[in-house]
Amino acid sequence: MKNPYIYGYLPLITILLFSLTFGMYAVSESLQVFHAIGVYSGMREFLSDFELRVFLLIVFAVIFFMLFSALKLVGETIHELGMLFFSKDHDGATVNQARGGYIILLVGAICSAFAIQFIYVLVGIFVLTVFIYFIYLIYKMSHYMSMGGTIGLLVFELFMWTILLTLLVYVVLKLYNGILASLPFAH
Repeated sequence: MKNPYIYGYLPLITILLFSLTFGMYAVSESLQVFHAIGVYSGMREFLSDFELRVFLLIVFAVIFFMLFSALKLVGETIHELGMLFFSKDHDGATVNQARGGYIILLVGAICSAFAIQFIYVLVGIFVLTVFIYFIYLIYKMSHYMSMGGTIGLLVFELFMWTILLTLLVYVVLKLYNGILASLPFAH
């Protein structure tokens, strides 16, 4: 008897591992910034070095946990909306086929633990893991869809992610330029 929920815990573990690895990198970088601006010694009056590191790790891990959880939610919503438009499966068999890909994400999260000190390697592992998972997902879905449906799903998902990322970059740049324009020394 095969349990259909056997992979149900893997996304949580994956998100926790990625959050911890990115959080640990953020702690080391923030401590360097605190040293550079002279805040570190003042913070050490209230907390020991270990307590400060643990506090910062909790803060950064929670922030990254929220970010990765939001990405997972948006990704699943976009995928299931695409499946609604392009899949002819009315029984939900394709949804269960995709769950095996959670192992790919878990392996990527475990690999990120070995690259805590290098942000480019961390981001590279994350992007590569998501890309491999995406290819695996499209491959598994293609068994239950026509060629046109598979291409439609692929284009739909890429289009939606492109729109979301473009809007995010636009908003961040507008906010950044607005803040710079409001500073008195920037004129």
